[in-house]
Amino acid sequence: MSRHFSSLLAIACVAVTLTPTAAQAKPVEEVDCTQVKCIALTFDDGPGQYAGTLLDTLKKYNAKATFFLEGQYVKARPAFAKRMAVEGHELGNHSYKHPNFTTLEAPAIRSEIKKTQDIVKQVAGVEPKLLRPPYGMADIETSDIAAEFGMPMILWTAGSRDWATKNEAEIKKQTLEVAKENGIILMHDWVKQTVDAMPSIVRTLQSRGYHLVTVSTLVKQYNLQPGDIFPVPEGWEK
Repeated sequence: MSRHFSSLLAIACVAVTLTPTAAQAKPVEEVDCTQVKCIALTFDDGPGQYAGTLLDTLKKYNAKATFFLEGQYVKARPAFAKRMAVEGHELGNHSYKHPNFTTLEAPAIRSEIKKTQDIVKQVAGVEPKLLRPPYGMADIETSDIAAEFGMPMILWTAGSRDWATKNEAEIKKQTLEVAKENGIILMHDWVKQTVDAMPSIVRTLQSRGYHLVTVSTLVKQYNLQPGDIFPVPEGWEK
């Protein structure tokens, strides 16, 4: 989610459970976030051009992340999407071309979701289990369609504001200030300064006792159902 978002919803988040395929996805080490301190870093709008460097950092520090992918960029950069799955990260659905779902008719929303499901499965061998609606904008119709696909909707607890500042020091400062137990942090792998800041961010979070996990690992404790939205925005009624 790279653009300015003004929301019907309050800020919040979620991700995908990777279904390992033979010789494909790497098993994710089991972490119980009811027993240890967890946080989920999420990256929207990718795969971005700097995703390879980001994956190198995550691998070096044995950290997991969730990538909410746009279908158009999965098609453009399939090798990154495949590597994300192979290395045990989660791949979520962030639409095909990032439209505001609340302005679309139901068939168009279904098309955006399905096209991304199909291209991710084709290139990475996994099917996204979590939906992050573009701009964090959702309504009851979006919720109903997400339920048709068997997907809860994931927002975020706080953002790095990397899309706005594009400043490495500010991104690190903001991310560490909003980090909290069971937090879901919004970031972008197309922002070079975010990728540059990641080694320091990851080291600092780990030094504070955080386990960097996928969204699905973090939200397992909440028993989310298809069509649910998490975190629940203020004023949301289904």
